[in-house]
Amino acid sequence: MGDILHFSHANGFPVATYRKLFAALEGQFEIRAVDRFGHDPRYPVTRGWPHLVDELLAAITEGYREPVWLAGHSLGGFLSLMAALRAPERVKGVVMLDSPIIAGWRARVLRMAQTLGLDERPSPAYRTKTRRTHWDNADAVWQHFKAKPNFARWDDDVLRDYAHHATEPTGRAAERTLRFQRDIEYRIYRTLPTRLGRRVAEGTPFPVAFVAGTRSRELRQCGLAATRRLVGARLRYLEGGHLFPMERPLDTAEAILALIDEMRTYPARAGRPSQGRSTLPLSGR
Repeated sequence: MGDILHFSHANGFPVATYRKLFAALEGQFEIRAVDRFGHDPRYPVTRGWPHLVDELLAAITEGYREPVWLAGHSLGGFLSLMAALRAPERVKGVVMLDSPIIAGWRARVLRMAQTLGLDERPSPAYRTKTRRTHWDNADAVWQHFKAKPNFARWDDDVLRDYAHHATEPTGRAAERTLRFQRDIEYRIYRTLPTRLGRRVAEGTPFPVAFVAGTRSRELRQCGLAATRRLVGARLRYLEGGHLFPMERPLDTAEAILALIDEMRTYPARAGRPSQGRSTLPLSGR
């Protein structure tokens, strides 16, 4: 079995949404993951996401005997970087998928908007409040999202995984509801961290790589300067929007593999984490 790659999902998308991406990586890595951030009452959603980082760190520190690779999409990329900053001895490197670091004047503006309660409408939080949550059956879920422009660009296999694995039965006939609770998704959007740029301004004791979507609205909003300073030459672009891992899962897997190969040459750190309890692979969760 190869190295462990612990993957963290984007806000609103339980980890099984990425099954096709994982299948392309499983020959090289043992894939592990947290199913849904923010749904365990021990790790509530608060400003700056410290408890969500705790949730990821619990999986890393309690589950793995050796340092692991971290990768994450959007929310998951931020959490991966923040967890690695708190426990660098347990991490080999981080791959961030369209998780641009907010820094400088943009961070100051966002921090002020959060304080004044003006950050909702510019973000996806505004649409999240009225997101549909119930359907007659899994096929109705697929048809609903397939009709939306942003989802219509998804790989069909990924969209079917989302329709089936990101929803669950309600107990009434074949009716299904979203597994990622709408209010939790909303609170995550409203509590974005604004001080991460300062924390990584002088670099990190582990390598970081970044994959950006060529049409990512989030990337345009946040800018790429702080991220580019952090990752240097370990920056790649993939055709697509912010959800390019869902649009191009196989290309995304190829980019992750290539970037991790580059990061393997990063100077080794001294020391190893203490032993902990083993955890189940993704397929056993």
